[in-house]
Amino acid sequence: MSTPTPPDAPLDARKESLIEYPSKFPIKVMGAKVDGFVHAVTLVAEQFDPTFDASTIELRPSKAGNYLGVTITVTATSREQLDDIYRALSSHPMVKVVL
Repeated sequence: MSTPTPPDAPLDARKESLIEYPSKFPIKVMGAKVDGFVHAVTLVAEQFDPTFDASTIELRPSKAGNYLGVTITVTATSREQLDDIYRALSSHPMVKVVL
């Protein structure tokens, strides 16, 4: 568990403490609806969270059906881990947006 950060701490330290670790953390990923997209997102999640449960993945197709929203819920253990997941997903060629 994180230790509370005093209100007069530098902004970067306060920003780091907004999430209590470990915790379940949803990440939304949008990409073209193509074969292998969900699998690619799953592999990234598993790379950074060995306890990732693929059965918790939520899928939402776009209105026109060209894109697919994938929500993964990882067990966040640190700010660095979350940053690494976001970087890996954002740089993946099949991913358009990560929220």
